[in-house]
Amino acid sequence: MARKIIIDTDPGIDDAMAIFFAFQAPQLEVLGLTTTFGNVSVDLATQNAITLTEIAKVTVPVAKGVAVPSVIAPRPHPDFVHGKDGFGNIDWPAPKGKAVEKSAAQFIVDTVREFPGEVTIIALGPLGNLAEALKLDPEVANLVDEVVLMGGTAIEYGNVSPVAEANIMNDPHAADAVFTASWQVTMIGLDVTHQVLLDNPILERIREANPTEGGFLYDCAQHYINFYSSRFDMDGCYFHDASTIAYVIDPSIFGVELGAVRVACEGIGIGQTIFAPEGMDFPTPHWNDVPMTQVCMEVDSDKLLKLFETTLS
Repeated sequence: MARKIIIDTDPGIDDAMAIFFAFQAPQLEVLGLTTTFGNVSVDLATQNAITLTEIAKVTVPVAKGVAVPSVIAPRPHPDFVHGKDGFGNIDWPAPKGKAVEKSAAQFIVDTVREFPGEVTIIALGPLGNLAEALKLDPEVANLVDEVVLMGGTAIEYGNVSPVAEANIMNDPHAADAVFTASWQVTMIGLDVTHQVLLDNPILERIREANPTEGGFLYDCAQHYINFYSSRFDMDGCYFHDASTIAYVIDPSIFGVELGAVRVACEGIGIGQTIFAPEGMDFPTPHWNDVPMTQVCMEVDSDKLLKLFETTLS
């Protein structure tokens, strides 16, 4: 039976890769897309999410979510990474569809209540919608199958500060609420996404096999790959958001360690995901009685990229 998922997203080029991956995967049933600020504004993220459903010709509701962080001032959108349009400045026409009336958080609560114990939430951006859902209905954490998020880092360097990853930095208070809630969280952070390189030959083969989604992804990705190539002297881009989809399809691709995760919400380390491995005791109480997060630390890069290519082709 297909696994029911909600994708919380801020599209975003790597979000588009993840969403098309999920749409094409027979193992998954996408119940909805919920949108947040992050790579772009929440208004543009919502428009882009609708665009992706129309390109893929799927009927999937889109619910608009939070526009700003819960406590801190918003950071600038990284248009140097994703383009001003979020899709690498390819000037794609506006979609015809509209978002549903209810908020992202309400959509999450209602959908989880409709399918208790069956829904996995895949979070690809800042975690404000998940934190808002917890406020609306604290019991929802006990009804979610799993939260799989792209964000954070345990031992790898950060990408927006020496210790912080962008999604977590964008709303650290919301992230800390998500990591300390009673649901099962799996963190797919820079520890593994920096081990996987997506290059143009893979995207070209996908484009040849699947001209609609593959052609769109190839065009979008050129801006993204140019950013990574100029910054890191690499021939491709890191495989961030779509790694979450691979995990939900086949967790055996990843090696996981258990531990409590808290998020620094102020100071020089703001946005840091601080990982306390299971079984270790510390004199400070911040990790006491915090649920165990599954933190992905290892990945079979070849198997992951093969799954992505095969599914989209």
